[in-house]
Amino acid sequence: MNESLAKHYLDDALASFRTNKKLAEKALDQLKDEEYFVTLDAESNSIAVIMKHIAGNMFSRWTDFLTSDGEKPDRNRDMEFVIGAETTKDDVRDYWDRGWACLFNALEPLQPQDFERKVLIRGEAHTIVQAINRQLTHYAQHIGQIVFLAKHFRSAEWKSLSIPRNKSAAFNAYLAGSPKQQPGTEDRFDEVVSFGNKVEEEKI
Repeated sequence: MNESLAKHYLDDALASFRTNKKLAEKALDQLKDEEYFVTLDAESNSIAVIMKHIAGNMFSRWTDFLTSDGEKPDRNRDMEFVIGAETTKDDVRDYWDRGWACLFNALEPLQPQDFERKVLIRGEAHTIVQAINRQLTHYAQHIGQIVFLAKHFRSAEWKSLSIPRNKSAAFNAYLAGSPKQQPGTEDRFDEVVSFGNKVEEEKI
């Protein structure tokens, strides 16, 4: 991969990870503390479990990313789906934050020449692009579950994190009135959230 393409890919991947994190956290900020631990049925995961699993995966995949298998021998994946009775919301958020820090600490220093390397996940060789894409899609799937559950718990009190229902035309008009620019991934998400807040405040 040539240098400019590698840099463009990495910048966009990092922006996508940051946007996914921001999306999840704007949903989490709407929850009551006890709602982190609610399950819809016996086969469902709570938001706390999903967060613990994502963070556990991050510690395994991104620790010594370039030099060790992404499935660490000391990882206990099954325990990522168990929440102790003593666990608090703050415990879960702290673990979540440390998982994301592990990811960004691994990816932000990457150089274009690193994209010529291969890394292992469960013994299977991946290009750097494949390894990043594998986790980007994995985390996005689970973050969608977090947002779904948070919206379910908040119901009519939910503050939209996407274009509000029946407001697509209004959003297009809102964008048309904004200064012309080339928004990045994070900027596009922020614009949607800002529009949603405007809808709530002005009932447009």
